[in-house]
Amino acid sequence: MPDQSDKSVSAEGIAAAASKAAAKGGLPPVHLWNPPFCGDLDMEIRADGTWFHEGTPIGRPAMVRLFSTILKREGDDYFLVTPVEKVGIRVQDAPFIATDADITADRIVFTTNVGDSVVADADHPIILRGDSSAPRPYVHVRAGLEALIDRKTFYRLAAAADTGPDGRAGVRSCGQFFPLEN
Repeated sequence: MPDQSDKSVSAEGIAAAASKAAAKGGLPPVHLWNPPFCGDLDMEIRADGTWFHEGTPIGRPAMVRLFSTILKREGDDYFLVTPVEKVGIRVQDAPFIATDADITADRIVFTTNVGDSVVADADHPIILRGDSSAPRPYVHVRAGLEALIDRKTFYRLAAAADTGPDGRAGVRSCGQFFPLEN
């Protein structure tokens, strides 16, 4: 992330701008917003999906949800973006956690820790990283943002797995096959 820091940037100001954008319904069009970088905010999303501000967990789920709607990824960096400002935040692993999945014969719908629903398909693939002894499964949520699939949900996927055309175990959703092993 760039090294600039602007102490005038506040989580409250970002939240107010996000609330205004969210009031219009749906997700804000952060992919269309390219405001100037205003500095880094002391905010971090830990590997377990917990959001922290100035070293303290953000305890209000509605606030976390609000911030999640204005999250943008550029390369390896993450930002909270409004139409007029962009501030850097830290993300330890993935910004979201897939905490549940509705697994049916023709599709898999994940639910994230911030309330997003994501159907695994060609645009939202299940991606496996790591090695066979410690697989790290993810699902693409939107615009380069991923959710780590939590252990219980991954075990449910594994229980529903069948053999794919390449002989590997995996799951099917929306006509796509997603391997669950490397």
